[in-house]
Amino acid sequence: MITTRGLTKRFGSITAVDDLSLEVHEGDVYGFLGANGSGKTTTVRMLLGLVLATSGSAEVLGHAMPADWRTVLPQVGAMVEGPASYGQLSGRANLALFDASGPGGARGTRAGRVDDVLEQVGLGQVDRRPVQAYSLGMKQRLGLAAALLRGPRLLVLDEPTNGLDPQGIRHIRDLLLALNAAGTTIFLSSHLLAEVEQMCTRVGVLDRGRLVLQERLDVLQRPTGRVRLGTTDPAAVRALLDGAVEGQDGDRLLVRTTDPAELNQRLVRAGIPVLELAPERNTLEDVVLAATTTEPTADTTGGLR
Repeated sequence: MITTRGLTKRFGSITAVDDLSLEVHEGDVYGFLGANGSGKTTTVRMLLGLVLATSGSAEVLGHAMPADWRTVLPQVGAMVEGPASYGQLSGRANLALFDASGPGGARGTRAGRVDDVLEQVGLGQVDRRPVQAYSLGMKQRLGLAAALLRGPRLLVLDEPTNGLDPQGIRHIRDLLLALNAAGTTIFLSSHLLAEVEQMCTRVGVLDRGRLVLQERLDVLQRPTGRVRLGTTDPAAVRALLDGAVEGQDGDRLLVRTTDPAELNQRLVRAGIPVLELAPERNTLEDVVLAATTTEPTADTTGGLR
């Protein structure tokens, strides 16, 4: 669905995106992660033909971008750097104008399509207030409605839950997962690790313009070969296991083992109380921190993202 090869963007002496090679497969919910200033939004803008690459190539839906934008963009729903709208018009009026501006927007069914997407994003009961009176969260929902209006094969979203409360974030998450289950591929640029961890099937991590990690989430979160062990007698565990204990925090130990069930049997046979025994798995936060630089993140692009 999305393939880039050596995609690079420079603004004068500043390299915002550096030799980027992405692979987003059909059916993915792809989480594109990185701190502010890492080059995420610049990448998204290049994929949509809004910014021209300095070098390298990008394909979206099997077509070169931006050369084939007339073929590609009608099949893509996008929200980049916040939703665009005419502030003096209502949400419905904005969506009707957006629908009318592109191909495939049959006039006779326009009102129904607008109502459907407003309902999908939780704005079904919205009144005729102008968009300039909307909260940030309502504007985000309206932007997502615009992205969904033409039933896209691919959704490209830049921080879609920005400004939403926890209930709103959950609603949008459930909506995106339902769309994906129905066949929509989703490319989601975000810095919210918890949300990406709950939604995405694959992730790419961008650090200062370079892709430092790209993998399926389930692979990244496989068991590490260690278990977390809770006990009231950590000294006895250390004595019994003879060096297999690799970490300790009070009564909780980190133990290297290839067979957690066998370890539990050894502890029970030795009369050592076992309060907790669970495989250790890396969180997405662990993975991202290990893959990226440890220095404080600065926006070295002069405001470019």
